[in-house]
Amino acid sequence: MPSADPIPGSPQQWLARARADLALARVPLPQGALLEDLCLHAQQAAEKAVKAVYQRRGWRFKYVHDIEELLTALTRHGLAIPPSVTQAAVLTDYATIGRYPGRLEPVTTQEYDEAVALAATVVAWAGTELAKPCPGTQEKESK
Repeated sequence: MPSADPIPGSPQQWLARARADLALARVPLPQGALLEDLCLHAQQAAEKAVKAVYQRRGWRFKYVHDIEELLTALTRHGLAIPPSVTQAAVLTDYATIGRYPGRLEPVTTQEYDEAVALAATVVAWAGTELAKPCPGTQEKESK
């Protein structure tokens, strides 16, 4: 049974974590590391950015790594998601099958660059969403 407790962390804290993961995804590949590891940080950046939007709106989210599932639920809430953000759903594989040997082909430099670009798009979108007034906020403030 899901908890009724609020999900911890402010929207800004979730976005800060997303930006931190994006920064880690962009570091030069350390000796002995794999591009898959950096792509995992790109996926985490996108996931946490989407969850920041949930927090901003006061909507609960499931603790899942599936970006498509998270974005689909946002659209069910009535939030329009730009196509450039929905494309980030492909990053989910980096949080699931890409973390383990033999499940995913080695990541190419081009795939890595695309993963980071997708994550950056989602993080930027989330930052824009957090800057917008929340529906209902203006009514409460004007009363």
